[in-house]
Amino acid sequence: MHVEFDRDTCVGMFQCVAEWDAFEKDLNDGKADLAGSTEEEEDLFVVEVPDGEEFDAKFAARVCPVDAIEVYDDDGEQVV
Repeated sequence: MHVEFDRDTCVGMFQCVAEWDAFEKDLNDGKADLAGSTEEEEDLFVVEVPDGEEFDAKFAARVCPVDAIEVYDDDGEQVV
């Protein structure tokens, strides 16, 4: 399972930060950062979800008010 985070879309509500420790506040930019991620395209960050953190990753995606976070299963199907 992996997460794709569109940082350009992020509006800095930081609800994801409260739900999953992989997200951190960047108060300088007023946006969240996805720790340990790789920038696959401009402002599109991707990270593998560690075992046991799947629920938190999905919940972080669900609470994002601007849908900047997407979760994909191991087959590449979007689950959130």
